[in-house]
Amino acid sequence: MLAARKKNIISNQLLKSGTSIGANVAEAQNAESRADFVHKLKIAAKEARETQYWLYLCERSPSYPHDPKLQSTLVELIRLIDRIIVSAKRGG
Repeated sequence: MLAARKKNIISNQLLKSGTSIGANVAEAQNAESRADFVHKLKIAAKEARETQYWLYLCERSPSYPHDPKLQSTLVELIRLIDRIIVSAKRGG
């Protein structure tokens, strides 16, 4: 019972942080200002890093499926969001 509950906690957190990335990027696309755009993308980047943490826990747990491509894709996504933030701050 306790193991199943812990598994649900990790999977729920992974679902929340993973889906929040896209939601915040969508919000950024409708930002009211450049500062609002950057702020929303920073939140998306934070959620992506949190998702990275939950995927790391899944990787270390024998009871979770793990696909290494997810981590590498997420790293690429974080880099992309970070580059967009830097560019937007510069005014580009």
